[in-house]
Amino acid sequence: MRNTYQTPVLDELDPTTGDLELEERHSLRRVAGLSTELTDVTEVEYRQLRLERVVLVGVWTEGSVEDADNSLTELAALAETAGSQVLEGLIQRRKQPDAATFIGRGKVDELRDVVVMTGADTVICDGELSPSQLRNLEQQVKVKVVDRTALILDIFAQHAKSREGKAQVELAQLQYLLPRLRGWGEAMSRQGGGAGGGAGGGGVGTRGPGETKLETDRRRINTRIAKLRREIKSMKTVRETKRSRRAASGVPAVAIAGYTNAGKSSLLNRLTQAGVLVEDALFATLDPTTRRTAAEDGRVFTLSDTVGFVRHLPHQIVEAFRSTLEEVAQADLLVHVVDGAHPDPEGQVSAVREVLGEVGADRLPELLVINKLDAADEETVLRLKRAWPDAIFVSARSGAGIPELHKAIADRLPRPAVELRLLLPYDRGDLVARVHRSGQVLQSRHLDDGTELLVRVDERLAADLAEFRS
Repeated sequence: MRNTYQTPVLDELDPTTGDLELEERHSLRRVAGLSTELTDVTEVEYRQLRLERVVLVGVWTEGSVEDADNSLTELAALAETAGSQVLEGLIQRRKQPDAATFIGRGKVDELRDVVVMTGADTVICDGELSPSQLRNLEQQVKVKVVDRTALILDIFAQHAKSREGKAQVELAQLQYLLPRLRGWGEAMSRQGGGAGGGAGGGGVGTRGPGETKLETDRRRINTRIAKLRREIKSMKTVRETKRSRRAASGVPAVAIAGYTNAGKSSLLNRLTQAGVLVEDALFATLDPTTRRTAAEDGRVFTLSDTVGFVRHLPHQIVEAFRSTLEEVAQADLLVHVVDGAHPDPEGQVSAVREVLGEVGADRLPELLVINKLDAADEETVLRLKRAWPDAIFVSARSGAGIPELHKAIADRLPRPAVELRLLLPYDRGDLVARVHRSGQVLQSRHLDDGTELLVRVDERLAADLAEFRS
């Protein structure tokens, strides 16, 4: 069971942007029982899921029974986030998934019985199905079959807000759909082809082999994918320009990463009062949020919240969101947030580090932060403290451990390399502010002819301050 964990509203009379987004999202919840037929899967538009009453099914190939249960529990949380009602869950013990039906012929019959008994209209499989597995299962259980990848893509499509986020999600969905196109009956017939005239012929200039509906859709999808990639590439250029400006200003960057629903947005709100959306749901926020804040010694740095990770994150998502995830690799420090109340926090850490390795962010200095201290049991906290003695234990909800986290981040920020003693005239308050913003003030005292400072700054600022050295 998931732990109910929500950050309280900061001010009921002055709702933040996140509060307004949450209210809008809840107002668009799907209503159970209002089923709509699935549109033809051969259409170019990606497959829109209408999840209502679902049965879950997983294949347990390795690990302990607790691992298998945790995986199916997470799948249930994903399904609920997508707006569905979970009715039943089945696990099949096999050495490997069945090549034809994923779960094997005998389990298919049992699954069909469960679907009929519960009145479910969708089956969700805990894995990525091949096109043939998807087709075979749908033919035998007689309801829609959705795999884990399609489920995650559907959640991303619901939650993407920015233009870039929507383009990235659409690209991932089209890449997933392309090898799964299929058609039935007239959808597979030749268009405008055939020899001979009359009512069945296409007339002069249209006779010949023609093109199938499947081929047409495939060509249109490839054209759309190429266009989306160009758009995302241009957006990446804009982001790189902004990032280069931040780098030129000498402001250190801290990235918050972690498993989905670990409390990253709650932590960003607690540290910076950013007011971003917070919801007890998986992948509640997808679009990166960056806020400026300052350490106790006055040094300014940026904190960026990123998309959450999950076990077996679809490779289409990693590929489409690569430009966003690479933002993490450019940071000076990685704050890795872990859900301390989760049944398997160690598994969460492994899954996140695997994805970080794919985008080259595994070489960054990492500060491990165990969140939801108020919801975790004492035995788990003691175990995690033994496993990760350097981790910081916090609660974004209650504020426990936040001062220690502030200090830990400040201690790990890159320090400017050049140490100077300066005497700045009182009419150069702009330089004093710049030193406080971009450097580190070690000593300060006011004299008759100006402010004497002992500072540590970067080489660029040191050159601008050279004439004021004392």
